Amino acid sequence: VAQNLNRVSSETVTLTFTPVLVPMFRGILAVNTAKLVSGISKEELSETFESAYGSEKYIELLPEGSFPDTKDVEKTNRALIGFAIDEATNRVVVISAVDNLVKGTAGAALQSMNLALGFDESLGVPQLGAK
Repeated sequence: VAQNLNRVSSETVTLTFTPVLVPMFRGILAVNTAKLVSGISKEELSETFESAYGSEKYIELLPEGSFPDTKDVEKTNRALIGFAIDEATNRVVVISAVDNLVKGTAGAALQSMNLALGFDESLGVPQLGAK
């Protein structure tokens, strides 16, 4: 992720990825933190997320300060993303949830193949939870 962010950013991007192993049957809850560019507001960050993901069929952005739960994506192809700014450390915390048994590597590969070949990204992808 950091490699791709650094490719499109004019400044070096550092990212902290925190995988959390919990005893559950399905789902991934990813906790990521990153240092913020000085002076960026919650509104600007929210607009950035909206610009990047707002029109994505399988991604739902939660209001600032709200975080997803894996039960909310169970048996769907959706990804839920929430964020909050930690003003004390000038960092953003981004938490995402997916059901890895539906939106796992195979589902992502199918979506990527569809896009690469010019097909609708949802072709052959389970439609549960789509916008």
